Amino acid sequence: MTASWQADDSVGGDGLTLVAIEGRQSLREEVAQALRAAIVAGQIRPGTTYSAPTLAARFGVSPTPVREAILDLAKEGLITIVRNKGFRIKSLSDRELDEITEVRGLLEIPVVADQAGRLTAEQLKELGSLADAIVAAAQRGDTVAYIDADTAFHLTLLRWAGNLRLVDIVADLRSRTRLNGLDALVGSGQLVASAEEHLELVALLAAGDREGAAELMRRHLRHVRGIWAARPER
Repeated sequence: MTASWQADDSVGGDGLTLVAIEGRQSLREEVAQALRAAIVAGQIRPGTTYSAPTLAARFGVSPTPVREAILDLAKEGLITIVRNKGFRIKSLSDRELDEITEVRGLLEIPVVADQAGRLTAEQLKELGSLADAIVAAAQRGDTVAYIDADTAFHLTLLRWAGNLRLVDIVADLRSRTRLNGLDALVGSGQLVASAEEHLELVALLAAGDREGAAELMRRHLRHVRGIWAARPER
């Protein structure tokens, strides 16, 4: 994925600019993925209408793949189409975020814990590389790259458990969240500490520490819930 959102107060008045897309992947898919990441990262915010031509100019592509991506996200329930104007993202209540956290905990914690001591050396190496990418993104303050690497880390780990339906469900739950507190964590340096939990999880899985992995996942989800609400964990 080569497209990403970056903060830029000088562009368009909304504090966002978009790095041009490159490569040979489907533009529709790349735009949709970049928009999902920007929504999750809290860089596309409720109350603002975003138009396809404006986004297309920032991507460096025609409006067509952007409009197609917007339709895809609307079908997923992530955004609302504003007729003849563009789209807005849907806001989530605290209750909805709590429910998502609860469901993710029920699904992810036992599955991740069960992977302790079961992963091959090659799988642990791949997981470690993804964890390194998460930390590197946090260190340079690239919130969208952080989201991309974090998503790859967790979905890869779940995929190795062999239940692809579970992967789809968790991917959908993740796409519906908003990490509105990420920018504040970047400024305070706390995002790096949160990122390093992934390195800790890899070490626990390699050591076969099932209980330790489960406890770390509980703590990690509490941290994420706090980021969603732009406040410390509860």
